[in-house]
Amino acid sequence: MHAPLLPHLHADLVEAGCDEAGRGCLAGSVYAAAVILPRDYHNERLNDSKQLTARQRYQLRDEILRDATAWALGIVTPAEIDRINILRASIMAMHRAIDALGVRPQHLLIDGNRFESYADIPHTTVVKGDGKFLSIAAASILAKTFRDDYMRQLHTEFPFYGWDHNAGYPTRAHREGIARHGTTPYHRLSFNLLGDGQLTIPFPD
Repeated sequence: MHAPLLPHLHADLVEAGCDEAGRGCLAGSVYAAAVILPRDYHNERLNDSKQLTARQRYQLRDEILRDATAWALGIVTPAEIDRINILRASIMAMHRAIDALGVRPQHLLIDGNRFESYADIPHTTVVKGDGKFLSIAAASILAKTFRDDYMRQLHTEFPFYGWDHNAGYPTRAHREGIARHGTTPYHRLSFNLLGDGQLTIPFPD
């Protein structure tokens, strides 16, 4: 059993936790979520999404969607990632998620150690924050599960890369699919797709 996560950093402020999913993938958009939880919220099963099973993540997603004061997603496409780089795209996705919140937060808790200020809202970056704060853990679960849903949908269009189980990450099967079938409009062409230093691969004939 993991140690209970902290409900907030500033108890007197409306605080949103933010996290992203898909940063290290070779294909697909990067997703981010922003979540504001009730001030007295507790859920001892909430944890970093990477520490949970898929079933646990989806069960918790239902609870988060039911219980959150506000939540929203932000998405940055592969073409945008190629244009501005993945770090800036991850931050942009979080900004878009914050934009979409129905409640304006007074403070932002950001997973990781890199962020660009959003408007005039103060923020705190927290390394491995999804294992420390409930709102970041909730954001990590929403970002991960909604992105997994999206990649499974893309798999029905392009079934050669194993996106239904690798979610676009650089697995051996994914790279073998690229070598055999070429890229799709969803691949990040600025990434090292084959793991051999070659950055771009032509579309298949």
